Amino acid sequence: MPLPQAVKRTKIHTRTVTCQGFERADGLWDIEGHLTDIKTIPITLRDRSLSPVAAGEPIHDMSIRITIDLDFNILDAVASMEHTPFTICPSITDAYKQLIGLRIAPGFTKQCKELFGGTHGCTHLLELLGPVATTAFQATHQAREARSHESSEEHRPHTLNTCHTFDSSGEVVKKYWPQYYEADKLIASKQIS
Repeated sequence: MPLPQAVKRTKIHTRTVTCQGFERADGLWDIEGHLTDIKTIPITLRDRSLSPVAAGEPIHDMSIRITIDLDFNILDAVASMEHTPFTICPSITDAYKQLIGLRIAPGFTKQCKELFGGTHGCTHLLELLGPVATTAFQATHQAREARSHESSEEHRPHTLNTCHTFDSSGEVVKKYWPQYYEADKLIASKQIS
């Protein structure tokens, strides 16, 4: 269902976040995130005061790429900044090499905040790591499913209890993963209400 009709308004700013997943020829995966901020009006920035940013020109234009295996181990990481409000901004991109050796798993967001929060990173690249991580799951889903079928092991769905649709006491889990359905949880929640 679309959003309800808005009142008359003028668009001033557009932030675009695009994430893509690529299967590489060597069996690894590249996950790329790209963020842009664009105004519909010219804007003067302190560090770029000699040449104001024209309407439609990016204020922020930055990317990050991680290379992972199917176990979500980060084997390489690189960041870049094409447009920034301050000329010093790109000097932090090498810090994102610290992603190498991490694993996208529970606690990943906390690790990223510890590594790149505050003065240790760029707010925009830190924000981009969340969608990059979820894109890694989406991009590799079929390959991981195929691998688990080959090993003939039954794995607990990684999406279990991650949102209301995948509630272990809900209809989706009951229908597609009945072995993980928790009727007792549903009964207990009704008793508390």
